[in-house]
Amino acid sequence: MTQRWDPDAYDQHARFVSDLGAPVVDLLEPLAGERMLDLGCGDGSLTERLRRAGCLVVAVDSSPEQVWAALERGLDARITDFRELTFDGEFDAVFSNAALHWVSEADRVIAGVRRALRPGGRFVAEMGGAGCVLSIREALSTALTARGVNPAAADPWYFPTEAEYQRRLEVGGFSVESIQRFPRPTPLPGDLSHWLWIFAQRFLDAVPEDERAAVVEEVKAQLEPGLKNTNGVWVVDYVRLRFKARRSG
Repeated sequence: MTQRWDPDAYDQHARFVSDLGAPVVDLLEPLAGERMLDLGCGDGSLTERLRRAGCLVVAVDSSPEQVWAALERGLDARITDFRELTFDGEFDAVFSNAALHWVSEADRVIAGVRRALRPGGRFVAEMGGAGCVLSIREALSTALTARGVNPAAADPWYFPTEAEYQRRLEVGGFSVESIQRFPRPTPLPGDLSHWLWIFAQRFLDAVPEDERAAVVEEVKAQLEPGLKNTNGVWVVDYVRLRFKARRSG
């Protein structure tokens, strides 16, 4: 099972992901002339902001569809597995928003980022942190377990605590300047079903195709009392982990 991304659906139902990434760009403090690597660029929305700041940006993503959307913006975008970064001392900074939690092999990613950076280069990112979308994961787990499916095998996400990820960064050759985990309840632009079809594909793919719509409806019914507010807006229980670190040595 692999995660698939539809740039049009993402733009319509998940644009909040890049819109809420602006504070991470501020933490990065990009300077004109710096060479940047955008790790998990998606359709290139935030990459464009770095380019407007005068940075020379290489954008990478594992999704061919999203890379194509970034290329259409005129960006230097490349299909790349985060675990297989081949850059060597090329960048002043590596930036990532809402991407690192899709790769469970965190140490391989961190090692690749360190190789990509020049000495003293900075690694600035935001990802899901421990507790992120916990109620949704629990509801999906209940639906899959009822069908005899092991939900842990379908779960695509890695949501660490700040202590765990700081340790990984330090062991991986970084000095951590700041790291924080914080709740960020996030209103959705539409129905929770859109979120589930976009972000929870791995859970849905674990059941027969003709049962997936029923799983979505069961999850919605279970979550509605807690996640749908009195104005009819779905508010997802996001928790974010944001950090700034520098390559040591």
